[in-house]
This record gives sequence, C-alpha cells and structure tokens, in this order.
Amino acid sequence: MNETLKTLRERRSVRSYRPEQIKDEELEAILDAGTWAPSAMSRQPCVMVAVQGPETIAYMSKLNAQIQGQPGSDPFYGAPTVVVVLSQGANFLQDGSLVMGNLMNAAWSLGVASCWVNRALELFDRPEGKELLRKWGLPETLRGVGNCILGYAAGEIPAPKPRKENFVVRV
Repeated sequence: MNETLKTLRERRSVRSYRPEQIKDEELEAILDAGTWAPSAMSRQPCVMVAVQGPETIAYMSKLNAQIQGQPGSDPFYGAPTVVVVLSQGANFLQDGSLVMGNLMNAAWSLGVASCWVNRALELFDRPEGKELLRKWGLPETLRGVGNCILGYAAGEIPAPKPRKENFVVRV
C-alpha cells in the first residue's frame, strides 16, 4: 500500500505520553508539514506556535481544563510538546484544520504520537489567551484553531474503530 494512504489509515489519537521530549529533527519535520497545508486562495493565514516549556504547557493545560469544566485535569495528557495552531480571516477554521491534519499525519509517519485537543478557540478569545499572543509577539487578531499535542506514546496505541456504513454516497 502507498505509504501516505497507510499513514492515513493507521494514525490514531493518543492520550497517554511518555515524559521525554521529541527530537528536534522530528519537530522540525512535523512543523514543515504544517506549512504545506492548503489554504483558501493560498493566503497562508496560519501560525504555529511550538510550545515545549513545561511551565507554559502547564498553564495552557490549566486554562484548557477550566474552559472544559474539568479543573485539575490535564487535557494535554502529559504530552511534552504542544503546537498551537492559530489563524485569521473568513476561512480561519478551515485553513487551520488543514494544518492540524498535516501535523498529525506527519507526526504519525515519523513515529510520534499526536492528538487534536480542542478549546484553542475559546482560550485565545479570552484575556489570558490574548496575553499569551502578546507574550509570543503575535497579533491579537489571531484565533485559536486547535492544540496538536505531540510525544511518544505510553502504552498501546488504540485499535481502529470500524468505519460506519454509508460513509460514502456516490451520486
């Protein structure tokens, strides 16, 4: 089977991570894949912020858990890297979603586990999120699309669920 199609079929979301950081060359390759995501009219409105500092990850996790209504939980599942995908414009969500997909598929192809964690939209619309944008030197007009957590899986990878019937309709 073609390697790309194999990656697309086998990639799984992972929710348990070993503490060691991913290799720099793996992160660079994953981020590069994100830059090649399609965007409306090739405007490339997205920005990826690669966060590896434990304090910043803990802070974002705390805020994410509060938004989720589960304070004290870790929505980032102990992942040592979080890539925040931000975007702007009329198609910010679609463009950013394509970046997220590229990140997760590239990670899997390199043996790095990933998962899309929601609530970036809510976080970066809040004052705490705007403060993070300022701290990172980014415009406050950016909107959160998703958090792509990255790391090495702890434990077994989840088995695929069967594909639903009538997923495809041909007309």
